[in-house]
Amino acid sequence: MSAFCGRAKPSVCGFDCVAEGEEYDYHQEIARSSYADMLYDQDRNKKYYEGIRAAVAHVKARGERVTVLDIGTGTGLLSMMAVTAGADFCYAVEVFKPMADAAKCIVEKNGFQDKIKIINKHSTDISVGLGKDMELKANVLITELFDTELIGEGALPSYEHAHRNLVQEGCVAVPHKATVYAQLVDSELLWSWAQLQPIEMQGTQLLPPPAMGNCSGTHSVCDIQLSQISPHSFTLLGPVCTMFSVDFSKPVSSAPQSYSSQFVAQTSGQARVVLSWWDLDMDPSGTIVCTMAPSWTYSNPKMAPWRDHWMQSVYFLPAPCRIDKGEDLSLTVCHDDYSLWYSLQSSSRQHSKGNMILPRPSCTCQAHLVWDRPRIGELNDKVRTESYINALRNSFHLSLYWRSGCGDRCFSGKARFPALQVLKEDSVCLGVSDGSLLPVFAHLLGAKKVFSLENFSMTKQVIEQVLDANSLRGQVELLDISPEQLTSKDLGGEQISLLIGEPYFSTSLLPWHSLFFWYCRTALAGLLRPDATILPCSATLHMVAVEFQDLWRIRALCNTCEGFDVTPMEEMIQKSLDFRESREAEPHPLWEYPCRALTKSSAVMTFDFTQCVPQQPLISHGSLPFIRSGHCHGLAVWLEYDLTTDVSVSVGLTKLIGDQGLCEWSRHSKQGVYFFRSGWETSGTDREAVFYNFVFDPNSGNVEMDFDVKSN
Repeated sequence: MSAFCGRAKPSVCGFDCVAEGEEYDYHQEIARSSYADMLYDQDRNKKYYEGIRAAVAHVKARGERVTVLDIGTGTGLLSMMAVTAGADFCYAVEVFKPMADAAKCIVEKNGFQDKIKIINKHSTDISVGLGKDMELKANVLITELFDTELIGEGALPSYEHAHRNLVQEGCVAVPHKATVYAQLVDSELLWSWAQLQPIEMQGTQLLPPPAMGNCSGTHSVCDIQLSQISPHSFTLLGPVCTMFSVDFSKPVSSAPQSYSSQFVAQTSGQARVVLSWWDLDMDPSGTIVCTMAPSWTYSNPKMAPWRDHWMQSVYFLPAPCRIDKGEDLSLTVCHDDYSLWYSLQSSSRQHSKGNMILPRPSCTCQAHLVWDRPRIGELNDKVRTESYINALRNSFHLSLYWRSGCGDRCFSGKARFPALQVLKEDSVCLGVSDGSLLPVFAHLLGAKKVFSLENFSMTKQVIEQVLDANSLRGQVELLDISPEQLTSKDLGGEQISLLIGEPYFSTSLLPWHSLFFWYCRTALAGLLRPDATILPCSATLHMVAVEFQDLWRIRALCNTCEGFDVTPMEEMIQKSLDFRESREAEPHPLWEYPCRALTKSSAVMTFDFTQCVPQQPLISHGSLPFIRSGHCHGLAVWLEYDLTTDVSVSVGLTKLIGDQGLCEWSRHSKQGVYFFRSGWETSGTDREAVFYNFVFDPNSGNVEMDFDVKSN
């Protein structure tokens, strides 16, 4: 049976309704899950096993029959651990049917079908009694209901229901307890993701809207691999504070709560950012601990376990405040049943009423809803902004483009034509990006007239706030219209002499989705002057073969897992990874995931924005020799934009460090990653190479790719 599924085409701002098999959603859920990452998390698995053995032994020591309830069993791994540890029976609950089916196969394959019952329900729908889901209440409760924020997957309501309805009084829970920690810091880098900063240009400042500076931002957590933020990027203002703990062996409440921790400021600074993580005590004695602490808290950072299904959290205070060394402070965390938020007070001003729930931050300026955190960081990037300003003020040579016979890339003959100025006094500019400040830059740099297409009403309102904050209302005309609908009348009879874009579009996921700019340029061809300048004038697709330090784990398969045979799960993951959609590149912010370049970075395809989108596909094929030895896990792919023939901006690889080829990536964008099903060991000789084939389909705007590793 087939079903019709909607599929976005961000590069062309289109949408298709296509027929897919009935297992389409199932394959996508599995392929993009973190099951492989969790199976590979040996630290997690070991600590759970030790905690389960301690819990089973404790209940047996009381002379009781051990009945286990495992909520969110996934593969059934924790249930099998419990039976191996001596549990008499286990009820394993899994709401996702394909996963429940896989767990049943795994349980049977390992011979535990007589002692483990898989229940394909949400735990809150389970009934207890003779002939029902569970015959009796459990005295051991095992769960893995946590996310980076600890409670974001509904752990508290699930525990609350379980204690009321599914487990006995005095049950032993694994994990036994969770503890949340926080540390107050000052960080220009992290704060640049929260608030738009003034932008210096032409001897003046472009100011952010006052409403944004007075806004507490969104309450959503910023979850990142905090280990990849250098301690040199922030100043510690206080010690690590223990904020609160939840004892899972006792009744749990999902009601809103608040907790405070008092401390003395270690240094003076701007209090703006809170770093947070949590630990799990697997047993009541607290001797078996699974910690999410970042690596720089370890005496030996290399000993920190890596995991991607649980990371660390960054929270931004509702309003920054200046604090002095030695000042008595109180850091408060509040939570509802799904999220946390922080606030800071001087101890002398701390609320006298104990458990007061402070208001949860919410965006009132709309800017935090229009610009996500990486985008705000991108707008605050001074080097990037300077590149665009220099390009607008620059002179450049008209380029002669030609394509080589195999279509590998384009070249430009800069010396053949005279230099032209990008922005002139009579320039009529049109900006095509989402929520971009480039049109404002063009006006401040002296353009005669500036228009900007803003199709989203909220985005338009935010840019209007920027214009108002700088007394520029009316100087840049914002048009709520698509490129296809734009007419000369909308432009006051003018023709466009300068088309500008970053390009940035909120619907883009993969790098080439921003080629939507090219389609806009094509739709606007009739409104462009014959000598119109396009900025950027081209984009180049780059690739490099890499060895990941850890990211490979999210798409890898393990042969054993704590001694249990989980091949049915591996087969399910493999089947999903082999599914058509999952064979494509996927977006990842590679600055969070260290890797080494095993080949040179190479430009493999160029998109010439000075021309319209071609009718025929663009094809590029060739090979990239290995220059370093290592285990090649896949390819990283990104775009670099030629703003002019002399100024370029990369949204991918920014630097290679040292002889080992350590990669430094843009923090503001996600790069495309194509994982090989199984990696290749390479000796780094030029006899081995990655053979590639890229096809750009102008109808869909998609870039299809295929790779192989061979010896020359």
